Parts: sequence; C-alpha cells; structure tokens
Amino acid sequence: MKIEGGCHCGAITYKAEVDPEKTAICHCTDCQKLTGTAFRVTVPVAEDKIAFSGTPKIYVKVGESGNKRAQGFCAECGSHLFATSVGDGPKVYGLRTGTSDQREQLVPRKQVWHRSALHWLPEFDSMETVERQS
Repeated sequence: MKIEGGCHCGAITYKAEVDPEKTAICHCTDCQKLTGTAFRVTVPVAEDKIAFSGTPKIYVKVGESGNKRAQGFCAECGSHLFATSVGDGPKVYGLRTGTSDQREQLVPRKQVWHRSALHWLPEFDSMETVERQS
C-alpha cells in the first residue's frame, strides 16, 4: 500500500510503501513517555521503500534490551515520525501511523509489550498479543 504523510507543521514529509497487515500497537513504557499517551501505533517500512523530504532530528535512546533506537522527529513542531536501528546495515523504519494521511486504513493487527499496557485500556480482543517485544 502506498502512503504519504509528514509532521504537523509540514517541514518534513514522506512517501512510503507499507504492508498494512503489519501495523501494530506498542505498549512499552518508552513509547508511552515519548508520545505522552498510552501507546504508539506503527507500521514497518524498509529503508528502500520510504523517501523523506526534509531532515528529521534524531534522538537515540537505549531500550530495555540494551539496543539503541534512533527516534526521528520534526525539530520545528516535535511530531514523532519513526524509530529505526542505529549503525550500519539495512534499516527498517517503525513509521508512526498517526503521521500518515492514510492512518484510517492502518488498522493494528498486533500488540507488543502488552505487559506494560495501562490497566484502564480496553482489551483489543481480536488482536494477537505479545507480552514483550519478540
């Protein structure tokens, strides 16, 4: 599926090709803090299937596993755009679906880091649930 989107202020835009069936909710505490809300919804996209206009600011965080993750966001408006690995090798971007113009069509099919889900959230019964990142 071809999608496009960008940050809130328009300083950074993108065009990408994604598999909407791989859209997932992440409940990890890093996603909760970085978004300021209960979870984050992402869809993976290979490096060669996305093109950016504008340059995201990068913040590198270290996850519970010890792996470093580059968080891409707009330096102007603060919109979170993606996360990806740090270092050499092919990249897969965890594109933040809320930044996509086609976000209505990117329906989550899976939840990860479910053990960190906030207790007041409704259960998403029809979805695969993973207690930690696989």
